[in-house]
Amino acid sequence: MFTGYLIRLDDIAENMDWNMMERASNLFDKFEVKPVLGIIPNNKDPELLNYPKRNSNFWDQVRNWKKKGWEIAMHGNDHIYDKYCKKIDYLSLGGNSEFCNHTLEKQFQKLKEGLTKFESENIKIKTFFAPNHTFDNNTLIALKKLGINEILDGYGLMPYEENGIKFIPQLFYKLYTIPFGLQTFQIHLNYFKDKDFEKFEKFIELNAKKIITYDQAISKVENSLHHKMVRIILKKALQTKRFIF
Repeated sequence: MFTGYLIRLDDIAENMDWNMMERASNLFDKFEVKPVLGIIPNNKDPELLNYPKRNSNFWDQVRNWKKKGWEIAMHGNDHIYDKYCKKIDYLSLGGNSEFCNHTLEKQFQKLKEGLTKFESENIKIKTFFAPNHTFDNNTLIALKKLGINEILDGYGLMPYEENGIKFIPQLFYKLYTIPFGLQTFQIHLNYFKDKDFEKFEKFIELNAKKIITYDQAISKVENSLHHKMVRIILKKALQTKRFIF
């Protein structure tokens, strides 16, 4: 029954904690871990802009990560929260959003701008996840129009397909494990302190053989009635207390 763990890194951009990213990169190389990197293509988030820029070209680094087999994903476009969703988003979580509550035309424009940046850097992407997990049906329509049919977010213990999109669930950011299903761990290196990295390092050391790649994860789409029921139960439980994010 056990499937594996997937490592997802959020808020990867020109401005970030590059010292922590270098430590994580060395750790991944040592244990042959291939994470998913959520790249913000046109970052304008004031909080993130306070972090330092890398001395070398950022997009050269992204291409190098991709050459290693690390999955490059679109993590929004500019990471600016300009709308609030009161649990009317696709995952019914609520919260500040870059996408939810915008018109289809506006969302298409935002996503097209991000995709154009990746294309200009000769980086092909196939998956998306929204800042703060907030998106709506218009986001799905716009993504599909742009040829992106995979999202790394959602409920459940196995990847599934819904509304023409393949979803890989993302439930935990804490390194909490259960002995079955696929678990995606959401990591924000910008918020890591030394003790957080040491805990993460120990987790990787102990579980390296259980960590799978993005392609391995997306190949395990499961739409059985049993897994649909599990998704419904998890959705209700996790919406009650949004401790996962």
